[in-house]
Amino acid sequence: MASNLPIPLPPRTPTPPPDDPPSAPDNSSRLDAQDKDSLSPLVDSFPLQRGSLKSEDPNRLSPTRASFALSPSDNVPQNSKGDNGSAGPFNFKTTTMAKSPVVKSNIGQRRGHKYKHSSISHQIFLEPPPRAPLALPNSLPIPTFKECCASMSKDQKTRFWWSVCHMFVAAYTLWSAHGSLAMTALSHLILFDSLGALLCVSVDVLSNFEVWKRSSVRHPFGLERAEVLAGFAMCVLLLFMGMDLISHNLQHFLESSGHEPHHSHAHERVSVGSVDVTALLAISSTLISAIGLKNHGRIGKAMRFGYIESLPSVLSNPSHFLTLSCSTLLLLLPLVSVRLYNWLDVLLSSTISISMCVIGVRLVKTLGSMLLMSYSGPGVKDVIRDIEADPCVFGVDDARFWQVHYGLCMADLKLRVSGSEENLIRLRERISSLVRNRLGGGYGSGGQRWEVSLQFTIEKS
Repeated sequence: MASNLPIPLPPRTPTPPPDDPPSAPDNSSRLDAQDKDSLSPLVDSFPLQRGSLKSEDPNRLSPTRASFALSPSDNVPQNSKGDNGSAGPFNFKTTTMAKSPVVKSNIGQRRGHKYKHSSISHQIFLEPPPRAPLALPNSLPIPTFKECCASMSKDQKTRFWWSVCHMFVAAYTLWSAHGSLAMTALSHLILFDSLGALLCVSVDVLSNFEVWKRSSVRHPFGLERAEVLAGFAMCVLLLFMGMDLISHNLQHFLESSGHEPHHSHAHERVSVGSVDVTALLAISSTLISAIGLKNHGRIGKAMRFGYIESLPSVLSNPSHFLTLSCSTLLLLLPLVSVRLYNWLDVLLSSTISISMCVIGVRLVKTLGSMLLMSYSGPGVKDVIRDIEADPCVFGVDDARFWQVHYGLCMADLKLRVSGSEENLIRLRERISSLVRNRLGGGYGSGGQRWEVSLQFTIEKS
């Protein structure tokens, strides 16, 4: 039975479609039977009847004609020439452009869809509220040297010429040193004082302009920080002058010990019993600059020495104290013997040079921290301890104290507090008063001005 069943055929492999699609019925023979030029580009259209082709001009659409006419009446004569003298398919004519500006009109034109004009975008895309203009200007004009000279008052001009005279006193002191090491050191001190007097006059003149104290985006604290930078340069100069004097003293010591000197040093001194005019000039110029120009006044406030702080206003400044004490001792040196004079001269010069280095290092450290926007004065730990002792304060999370320039300091405190609103207002006033009294010296003392910023985090009790 199984042998009688028909054997099934294997499945047929599908044949891929041909590369060329089946073409439509060939009508070329029928077109050739009608007219061989029925598809010629030289005819106007593709008519369905042969008679229409013969009735029209066969050359009316020829590219060799001057134009393509759509009707026999529009044909251009074949002998027409272009601008270049030869017949062609295009017949352009020269046109002159108008010199008046072209007025662009957007009437009837739609340049894309604006989202904010759609009904849905009124609920999604909201325009930001208008901002008030910034209270700070972007920048303020910096005065030139000519503008500074034109803005100087009579008093400022007098102070300027006095600072120039102070420099001449320093040059005369160096010239009349006569090999005295102490007088040479005094000339360096007077030079430092004269540069300080010139800086005070420059600061006074620049304060005539708005850019000096008014804040802007480019200079948030005005140009007052330029005075700190100039004072820092002066302190570096003072430090190098002190080191130069120390090397000069060491060279003199080696020469007096028996070594052959590289340069002869003839130590001439003022005659016994006479008055040293150079020392008198140094004392008078220092007093005039200290009292009249307030020389080194701001530097003295930034750098406090506890040993001389209780002295009068002029002597409480370390620069004035050093210059005046050196000049006074030089007035007394002609009263001693020659042998004692030589020892006192070397000792006084060494003391002055070491003091110059100490003051220079102290000033460089103080003004350098001021340039780095930090505060190096005393009393910060005591202020934080008093703030933490308040019953409304749980703790001090962050405390930053920094000094911008000689007259402005800032304190930023972040506290964790608890209490009623009235207690918090009272705490804010108490902390501000504590910072100003402890660090700024109190109201009316002429110290630095403190701006206190407080941030409270309310703790649930």
